[in-house]
Amino acid sequence: MPDTVAPSRSRKTSGWLGAVARVAATAGLMAWALKDVEWSKFRQVIANADWWWWLAGLALTLAVQAVAGIRWAELARALGFDFPRRFFIRRFFEGMFFSLCLPSSIGGDVVKAVRIASTTPLRLLAACSVLADRLTGLSALAVLVGTSMVAREYALGTGAALAVFGGLLAAALAGFWIGLVLLDRIHATLPAGSKGREFVARLLPYRERPSLVLAAVGWSFAVQMGGAVAVALVARAVGVSLPLTVWFSVVPLVALAMVLPISVGGFGVRENALEYLLRDHGVPSETGVAIALLWGLCTVFAGLVGGMLFLLERRSPAASPPEA
Repeated sequence: MPDTVAPSRSRKTSGWLGAVARVAATAGLMAWALKDVEWSKFRQVIANADWWWWLAGLALTLAVQAVAGIRWAELARALGFDFPRRFFIRRFFEGMFFSLCLPSSIGGDVVKAVRIASTTPLRLLAACSVLADRLTGLSALAVLVGTSMVAREYALGTGAALAVFGGLLAAALAGFWIGLVLLDRIHATLPAGSKGREFVARLLPYRERPSLVLAAVGWSFAVQMGGAVAVALVARAVGVSLPLTVWFSVVPLVALAMVLPISVGGFGVRENALEYLLRDHGVPSETGVAIALLWGLCTVFAGLVGGMLFLLERRSPAASPPEA
């Protein structure tokens, strides 16, 4: 008994320590972002905000998350999770809620996998669909960030920036192609009839339909660019009107920084990164932090939508796809 209880307690202690550390990091990062803010100016920025622009940003944020849910739906349905798109959109919003509440970057992903499957093998398969969704999203984000950084560093024109974009996109797609080829080879090397071979076989639709991954990457660009436009609308609420090209370069950089498992919900990271990047475009610190906080508020509201959807179904059994 002690041999099993001790590791369990150790894992629980480690989990709590990680949660406390992340909450502390969030508080520290927020304090750092606010340390140079002149509160009188900050209050004036918020008091003069045009909340109709913020509502427009919120509406677009919700629409973008729905598109992300559709992207996940296409990847999951290929693996046998034959549910309507609206089912996946609901589960995607639920995942946003738990990602916002739990001090873990994977909490929302775990919830999504559990909510579309009822058995351990199917949940592992569902987790693969979530991972594929994450990877296609990160690939689009990395391409946009890489293009932005190279264009800024070398002051590239539109044509040269598009060439860099094309090269990075080709590299990302090549990476996916290599991964799919390896998946096929792994399946071939596993013993016939083994559980491992059967599980990998469930993933082969990605290998057989590479256009599915290509479409998911396309959806990801729509999500990332839509998110940038949403932040631009939020910025208009506090009187900041910058070209969309600025937001297409700034927002992906901030979003990539927020992927790091440092803070809860990306708070603190978002405020510091956005304030720093907008400073180069003449945006005062108080206004930059205000934009970041209003952007974060949009994320909170989107998460609350997921929370309400989850509570409405809290007594319903988790649905599961038919056995393949």
